[in-house]
Amino acid sequence: MSERLKWDQRYSEPGYAYGTDPNDFLKASLGYLPANGSVLCLAEGEGRNSVFLARHGYKVTAVDVSPVGMEKTQALAQKHGVQVTSIVADLAEFTLEPNQYDAIISIFCHLPPPLRKTIYSHIPESLKDDGIFLLEGYTPKQLEYGTGGPPIKELLTNLHVIKEELSSLETIHGIELEREIHEGKLHNGLGAVVQYIGKKSK
Repeated sequence: MSERLKWDQRYSEPGYAYGTDPNDFLKASLGYLPANGSVLCLAEGEGRNSVFLARHGYKVTAVDVSPVGMEKTQALAQKHGVQVTSIVADLAEFTLEPNQYDAIISIFCHLPPPLRKTIYSHIPESLKDDGIFLLEGYTPKQLEYGTGGPPIKELLTNLHVIKEELSSLETIHGIELEREIHEGKLHNGLGAVVQYIGKKSK
């Protein structure tokens, strides 16, 4: 099954697979983002994080492989009276334009290592000066919990790898921890995550 078809099927089910509330780490870290800037949300799914950011005054672009997910993003944005630019694209074919964003957000965007390295190599140049890259994802330890995320070790990552592949960014926050995650019906229970905030210095 193709990635697009897999996610289309998931997002075609009633309700929102991961809920409509923003990710806890993103919500708690809002103060790190440049105020009222332009933000890109990678693998945004059904729009819970991009709509949250738009409600706080950001100019938001959401990209995801699933047109069904992007349709639900637009429906959620309309419900809250905000605008989100949605782009249907495979990240393998998506161009991160230079000097484009004040922040780039990656929430549970689990990529094969070669694609992850490619995306991460373009993130620093795509950020504006003082731009922020914010990430939360599952670590390989998550396989012991089974409370969400892909059941494939290669798609999971850790802080060492993130810092190494984003070495040109200044690490503002970086930690691996276990925390309770309750996001819709697909992220539920104790999970092993990595959280990272990196800043592009002038």
